Amino acid sequence: MRRAVGPGLGISMLAAALAVAAPVLAAGGGGGGGGSAPSASGPSYDPAAEYQKGVAAFQAGRFKDAASSFRKVVDVVPRNAQAQYMLGASLLGAGEYKKAIRPLDAAVKYDATLIEARRDLGVAAARAGDAKRAQEQLAAVKALHASCAGSCADAAKLASALAAIEAAIAAGGQTSAVVVPDVRFADAAAIDGHYVTAVGLINERRYDAAIALLDSALWAAGPHPDILTYLGFAHRKLGNFDRADAYYRTALAVAPDHRGALEYQGELKIERGNLAGARANLARLDALCGFGCYEADELRRWIAEVKPSAS
Repeated sequence: MRRAVGPGLGISMLAAALAVAAPVLAAGGGGGGGGSAPSASGPSYDPAAEYQKGVAAFQAGRFKDAASSFRKVVDVVPRNAQAQYMLGASLLGAGEYKKAIRPLDAAVKYDATLIEARRDLGVAAARAGDAKRAQEQLAAVKALHASCAGSCADAAKLASALAAIEAAIAAGGQTSAVVVPDVRFADAAAIDGHYVTAVGLINERRYDAAIALLDSALWAAGPHPDILTYLGFAHRKLGNFDRADAYYRTALAVAPDHRGALEYQGELKIERGNLAGARANLARLDALCGFGCYEADELRRWIAEVKPSAS
């Protein structure tokens, strides 16, 4: 029987990781085993810790310091929409409108549903004199607003985003008014609870509900490998293999020695017919575990059960 998924990041460790109040975007935002710190082969700093430093600086209004921390995060995980958004929002708050465009554009690219990123991209473009890009985001938000028809969960957020972009376009680059990105902060303990509850939901195979809570935890903790691995696991169980693979890859970019991510990515490779790739993951686990570990044993079992025709 497949084991129940258990938290690789203990509750007390997650609480410590979330000791800084965590960001939840206005009107709503957007696992396996292994340790929480990157390996020696990983980056020279912990992206999740840098994310938290960025959050603390952003909350204190030190937008340039926040941008410096978020830059380190996106250097490691450039496809992380949350980190790209927070970098762009920090630059926007610092009045660096042209510089804010690139990370905000990346945030929209990697999460097209991120309304806050579309809003701030439209505002930054208008303030930087890029009328074409500002109009593109205005049109995109208008389309979302029209399809919502005032009845979806994001209705208020869409209306607010629409008003913000329209006002920025009307003002253009002539105004010197400071732009303060609309990012609100939630209590860290609540996000800690989201993570723990999500683990229970995964064990109950309620993957959609777990993903919603894990997304909240990801906004709070930044690109933490345990949260990313759980998101990969849940998406994989729903058959979203591409998204699952993206989460596993991000987890391993942050923490190359994360045993849970290596095991589950190996299992995904088997499900996608890549037995050689799964064996490579197993070789990595065997090298890491030395005298053996559950993750290596479990992936070895999966490989052994593959029919000969699949190899």
